[in-house]
Amino acid sequence: MPKISVEIPQELLDDLDEHVGDDGKFVNRSDAIRASIRKTLDLLDEIDERHDRLEEDGTEK
Repeated sequence: MPKISVEIPQELLDDLDEHVGDDGKFVNRSDAIRASIRKTLDLLDEIDERHDRLEEDGTEK
C-alpha cells in the first residue's frame, strides 16, 4: 500500500485522535483517514450522479 504525507492543522489532528485507539472508532490514524477519504469520495460520487456528471461506468464526464 502506498504511503503519503499530509500536513493538517493541529486542531484537526486533535479531533481525529479523539476517534482513534482503544475507546475510539478506529484502530489507528491511517484507518480513520482511509475511512474519511472513502466517505468523501462516495459523497462526491453521489453529488455528481445527482447532477448527471457520471458516465455509465461510474467515471466522471
